[in-house]
Amino acid sequence: MSEAKPAPEGSRSRRPGSTDVARLAGVSQKTVSRVLNDEPYVKEEVRLRVQAAMRELGYRRNDAARALNSGKTRRIGVVSLGTALFGPSTQLVAVERALRSTGYSLSMVNTFEGDAGGVAGAIDVLLAQGVDGIILAEPIDEGDDQRIELEMPVLTFGRFPGLSARPLISTGGDGVRASRDATEHLLGLGHRTVWHVAGPERWWASQDRLEGWRQALAAAGAPEPPVLRGDWLPASGYAAGRELAANDEVTAIFVANDDMAIGVLRALTEAGRAVPDDVSIVGFDDIPTAAFLTPPLTTIPQDFDVHVARGITNLITEIESPTGDRSPALEPPSLRLVTRHSTGPARTAS
Repeated sequence: MSEAKPAPEGSRSRRPGSTDVARLAGVSQKTVSRVLNDEPYVKEEVRLRVQAAMRELGYRRNDAARALNSGKTRRIGVVSLGTALFGPSTQLVAVERALRSTGYSLSMVNTFEGDAGGVAGAIDVLLAQGVDGIILAEPIDEGDDQRIELEMPVLTFGRFPGLSARPLISTGGDGVRASRDATEHLLGLGHRTVWHVAGPERWWASQDRLEGWRQALAAAGAPEPPVLRGDWLPASGYAAGRELAANDEVTAIFVANDDMAIGVLRALTEAGRAVPDDVSIVGFDDIPTAAFLTPPLTTIPQDFDVHVARGITNLITEIESPTGDRSPALEPPSLRLVTRHSTGPARTAS
């Protein structure tokens, strides 16, 4: 690569442009543009030479000018619940990781539970910023009259029945199927029925896990006990666990997330109900601490990186090569139960 010539003394410094990159790399400006846009038919040796020239010059693409020329901002908006809970926060990290290599930037607007019309308001903010597409990271049920219609690509992680978009892409793990598997696992160990500690009623994820539990009990002809509800946090699981620990008929519990399962486990232990000898527990999420509890927790991992990356790939494809059609939901990745030591056979009645 030829040596870059210094600017003449006294001249005003300027930001290096694509013509400077082309000159230093010994290629045409069109070739530089192809490398910037990750277009095919560029030899790898040429691509590396152009990228080396960019680094040497400290070149940064002018995305504002590019947006004016293309009509695209190369910005994707994300609507997310304002929460530090494991699932939503891990999902957002996966979104940022998946977008990092695409050349798209990220704008995020948080909504909060109890904020009527929060999703619609957040979408309005993002539309005012001129985003090319929108991601709904953790939609919750905002009521039967919540209808949103958008003429741009939208990706949802989970279902949002009130949303209409062109196209609408939906991805995420099959919470109904996974919860059915968790409940069937406990029934298969000989437990007469399985109790359930559900998440907040308005969360679609909570509704899906509740539905899977009910389906498994119905298919097995097992009685359906009353549902206990929490707020995804360990303290609510502990409160539910104290109630369950006082009931000798409880021998198996499916908890809608691992954090609440930790609270349930603590309450059972304090009450002298051994896990899994007296009561078996299954959680959901496979948080990093799940394998290190006493006993290690049987749970369902969610591979956020996989379904987020697949969804974003489809979203960007629709932004850059729009079909104008409504995209079908992507096949959800399988969520497989990880069996550890918090579940065991039902004790034979003496």
